[in-house]
Amino acid sequence: MLRHDVVIVGAGLAGLRAAVTLGDLPGVDVAIISKLHPLRSHSGAAEGGINAALTPDDRWEDHMYDTVKGSDYVSDQDAVEVMCREAPAEVYWLEHAGTLFNRADDGTLAIRNFGGAGRPRTAFVADITGHALLHTLYEQTVARGVKVYEEWFVTELVVENEQVKGLVALDVMTGELHQVAAKAVIMATGGYGRVYHGRTTNAWSSTGDGMAAAYRAGVPLADMEFVQFHPTTLKSNGVLLTEGNRGEGGYLLNSLGERFMSKYTPTKMELGPRDMVSRAEIIEINEGRGVDGCVLLDIRHLGEAKIMERLPGTRELSMHFAGVDPVYEPIPVRPGQHYAMGGVRTDLNGVTVVKGLYAAGECACVSVHGANRLGANSLLDTLIFGRRSAEHAYEYVKNVPPPEASESYLQREEDRTRAMLGREGTESIAQIRNEMGLEMADNMGVFRTPEQMQHAVSAIRELKERVKDAPVQDKGRIFNTDLTGALEIENMLELAEVISVGALARTESRGAHSRLDFPDRDDVNWLKHTLAFRGEGGPRLEYGPVTITRFQPEERKY
Repeated sequence: MLRHDVVIVGAGLAGLRAAVTLGDLPGVDVAIISKLHPLRSHSGAAEGGINAALTPDDRWEDHMYDTVKGSDYVSDQDAVEVMCREAPAEVYWLEHAGTLFNRADDGTLAIRNFGGAGRPRTAFVADITGHALLHTLYEQTVARGVKVYEEWFVTELVVENEQVKGLVALDVMTGELHQVAAKAVIMATGGYGRVYHGRTTNAWSSTGDGMAAAYRAGVPLADMEFVQFHPTTLKSNGVLLTEGNRGEGGYLLNSLGERFMSKYTPTKMELGPRDMVSRAEIIEINEGRGVDGCVLLDIRHLGEAKIMERLPGTRELSMHFAGVDPVYEPIPVRPGQHYAMGGVRTDLNGVTVVKGLYAAGECACVSVHGANRLGANSLLDTLIFGRRSAEHAYEYVKNVPPPEASESYLQREEDRTRAMLGREGTESIAQIRNEMGLEMADNMGVFRTPEQMQHAVSAIRELKERVKDAPVQDKGRIFNTDLTGALEIENMLELAEVISVGALARTESRGAHSRLDFPDRDDVNWLKHTLAFRGEGGPRLEYGPVTITRFQPEERKY
């Protein structure tokens, strides 16, 4: 059995920030387990920037207010305060670690505007910020000699007496399962975007594995009904075009050539929060003012020089995947699933209800994003809470003896994977994945009705039964991506059910959860967090209070 003090699952920004933090602390044996090479982590797809109050006219309190308001007042304000207070120091740490941020003429960090913000506060590296940060943190991790188990797929957590004792992971290269003993485990596995399959900005690997493993281990998933849709994704494949396009001055146009956001967020225009901009786009399309099912993102007036300096990725993606050169033509865009506000419920230090189990980044719900995340707060979230989880885990493992857990967990996972490989049914994993994605996109999208949500619940539960009869076509063990795909679809169906059941139960509209039958926010009955626990017949819902410290809920206008 392999042994480490702390095992980090996932090698995106949250996982690598935790690893760097632990690598600087004495006397702790830390390892990363990742189903991808770290530099293939989905954090590298983040484009626009990272928020922090860095300018003389900005304050962390202003950043906090914008974040709480953007969340539609269901974020926990103590967590938001921690994130915003610590943001400037974190950005400067990244700069000193080697991140080549764009610079203003006076040599200070360049700052761009982002949606829902009272003033510009987004530091950036052109439109490849996540890519740049991922490389910086990976270099720092390598420099500290942190052990990385690359292309290992975690199938299950080992939990006894409500305390984590490690995990079981599949070495994809060899097909061998290993039980890894650990005093603490930090889940940093990212989001679940592929639950929406072809209608998402997320990478193929974003299948919610960490959320599903924690859910099976008894940890509640919080606020899963809040699913963010990004306003500017390419119609053909859901590829993200950064909010930085609008931060640099881009327009959104309908078929009449109108900057239609003047009707929806008149003081912010295209820089309204993402939930409001996405709803506005769908309304324009549904009322007949769309362009072939899209609206248009126009950055032509910025000029080729500025586009190539600050938005080169947008130009490259548009030309390659839409056949449009944005220097000369507007780009057809529409909302696409982008981010999970919900996730593994944690406290300010990433602590869950299972002793020794932590979560950070998109797989966690602290909650700093509430019902709607502001753009450029996600990279900040991964770094702040990745670091804080590591710091707390370091103190925790000092007082925990080496874990002793039964190897029955390993045997159980060997039996499970062997059964998957032995299935001879007539269903298709690929077909089930497609059906799940269409079901979620069609019925759990920007706008929701009770009929749609109930249809989604029923359909997902049917798919959960059908997948039991879906064989793994590749019967071998070596680099069997059919097997990992089967493990992923089971994880995604668990999460799709939680999303749908939670949304059906929340009889209000708040942030990214917009019901046509309950169009208003209801603070009397629904200013609370949804907590989903895994039960025999599906999710069991409970509710918890929202922490309010500085800002009382008010009407959300922009």
